[in-house]
Amino acid sequence: QVQLVESGGGLVQAGDSLRFSCSGSGRREFSVHIMAWFRQAPGKEREFVAGMNWSGESTTYADSVKGRFTISRDNDNNMVYLQMSILEPEDTGVYYCAASPRLEVTMDLKSYASWGQGTQVTVSG
Repeated sequence: QVQLVESGGGLVQAGDSLRFSCSGSGRREFSVHIMAWFRQAPGKEREFVAGMNWSGESTTYADSVKGRFTISRDNDNNMVYLQMSILEPEDTGVYYCAASPRLEVTMDLKSYASWGQGTQVTVSG
């Protein structure tokens, strides 16, 4: 498994931008994994936000974040990022970085074997 650690959470205003970072261990393992971001709002189930395949050529976004969030990765440094803009109060929650050994991005959280501890973002309106 890949060990993952997120950073970058905080309290922001609606309309602000924020970037999450996720550091992974094991360069070889990290580079062949799908990387994704999920989030969990209070009282709700964890949901897929964005994912990227190992090469970075294929990305998938939840409809709720399309056009506002951008996922990227740096395999040389075992990093994955989530750039978020035009944040809304509905984006509030704990954001998790996740890794999957699958070849194609999937929104199914059960396909992800490695998870970070999560980082909180609160968007005030």
